[in-house]
Amino acid sequence: MTTNPASVLELPKPRWASDDVAMLYDMASRFLTDEIKPNYDAFEEAEIFDRASWQKAGANGLLCASMPEEYGGSGGTFAHESAIIEAISHVGVDGFGIALHNSIVAPYILHYGSEEQKKKWLPRMATGELIGAIAMTEPGAGSDLQGVKTRAERDGNHYRINGSKTFITNGQLANLIIVVTKTDPAKGAKGTSLIVVETDEVEGFRRGRNLDKIGLKSNDTSELFFEDVRVPTSNLLGHEEGQGFVQLMQQLPQERLQIGTTAIAAIERALALTIDYVKERKAFGKAILDFQNTQFRLAELKTEATVGRVFYNDCVQRHINGGLDPVTASMAKYWLSDLQGKVVDECLQLHGGYGYMNEYPIARMWRDARVQRIYGGTNEIMKLLIARSL
Repeated sequence: MTTNPASVLELPKPRWASDDVAMLYDMASRFLTDEIKPNYDAFEEAEIFDRASWQKAGANGLLCASMPEEYGGSGGTFAHESAIIEAISHVGVDGFGIALHNSIVAPYILHYGSEEQKKKWLPRMATGELIGAIAMTEPGAGSDLQGVKTRAERDGNHYRINGSKTFITNGQLANLIIVVTKTDPAKGAKGTSLIVVETDEVEGFRRGRNLDKIGLKSNDTSELFFEDVRVPTSNLLGHEEGQGFVQLMQQLPQERLQIGTTAIAAIERALALTIDYVKERKAFGKAILDFQNTQFRLAELKTEATVGRVFYNDCVQRHINGGLDPVTASMAKYWLSDLQGKVVDECLQLHGGYGYMNEYPIARMWRDARVQRIYGGTNEIMKLLIARSL
């Protein structure tokens, strides 16, 4: 009998996991199992998904689930986004970059875009016609967003954007990119603005190489270059320039919670896979599960995972209620991603030599887990943010 990642911790469902959220999880799991997983090894080898998968996801309601129906979405909440992200990790297709598209890029447009912008971009994001990315990180500015050098200068009723970005998730496929720029470098953080670039409609935009990463191979991650890219001033997010840093700070808690979503779901899958493995694999004439060391290690991991899931569920409820503060979101990001690394590493150890073989899912999970402690703000930065609340 195969252990189900969704029920491996045997916890009651949280209040936010309503019937429609559960139905979405089941539907997403079926779609990902039937339509994405058979091709996933090919995507990992190519180090990129195809656009057809994105369009299929849109046709099946997996894009922009938390966007209002009037803009082509499904009218859900972050609970629905959580269901989709958990399904991705439980099925084991973590390189499918729709989570960033859904719960990071689209919310910027919903919260800060004009009515015209929302009607122009969100419905096309919901179908997969537009694939979203957000270009924050630069070669010289990672977790410190105040250090951004990319410049957007007014040129009549257009901006001219110049600069370079790196480590951009969905970077090879994205054709709608929110660019973090300086519209007034003299003002520091207060001179930061977010400007939307539709890459198919501009000149001077260039994609660099698809970066060769340790893990998450199928999730294209790129360098981007902007050389006198002209976009209308109407592509500015917000009513005026200089609001970008505040907008970023307001949306980062959801980004960090989303990293926690991936972490707890991956933890559950790692436990489920490992429990099945140690029941079947034998050493010295008995199942590996029959050794006390195995039992104690898995008992500890299941306990810590249960603590992590209860904390995560509480964070989601607080977020839906509008009360997830940046400090708690930082705690969720740092602690759950650290726990993911620990659990997956321990589970790989319990697989023995087979855990180091790429044909076993735990090997890929081990590689994929490492970046969780880096992106969305490194875990060291998370601790600094938490420390400021003391």
